[in-house]
Amino acid sequence: MVHLNRIYTRSGDRGETSLGDGRRVPKTDARIAAYGGVDELNTVLGLVPTVGGLPEAITQRLSVIQNDLFDLGADLCVPEAEQPAETQPLRVTAEQVGQLEAWIDDANESLSPLTSFVLPGGTPVAARLHHARAVCRRVEIGVCRLAADEPLNDQAVVYLNRLSDLLFVWARFCNDCGNDDVLWVPGGER
Repeated sequence: MVHLNRIYTRSGDRGETSLGDGRRVPKTDARIAAYGGVDELNTVLGLVPTVGGLPEAITQRLSVIQNDLFDLGADLCVPEAEQPAETQPLRVTAEQVGQLEAWIDDANESLSPLTSFVLPGGTPVAARLHHARAVCRRVEIGVCRLAADEPLNDQAVVYLNRLSDLLFVWARFCNDCGNDDVLWVPGGER
């Protein structure tokens, strides 16, 4: 349980912060950037329902995802340890990834196959989902960058990869099941 009675601590005033294992690192550390990106993604997802037009089932699922993203942030905040810890840190699981896959399959059933790439846009809620998808891809890159240098829970990258797929499918779903998708025209309007 989290208990915050003071928001500012002044402990980060010199450009350092603490990881979940207590180690101090610069705020520019790749791990801090990775879970900071997850926080940004969570914030962008919080904006999606504010424009209206989001089906209630997706609204409820977004709430689950936002909680999952806090799990992911906690996962990234505590580095993998060489020795088993007394208390196991919170880690993203294959079951959480499986839930995203089930939601992708569910939404994709009502969509026609793509015959072109889709540009971000369409309805306001679909445009917000596309924005969240793009942020998710950037965050995934940051987590992959961290994973190239440090051991990570492999489900962290998998979760973000699957989430961006889900956000794409939901954007199409919210564009009248793809009927209002904005399609790429190669070469544009030349």
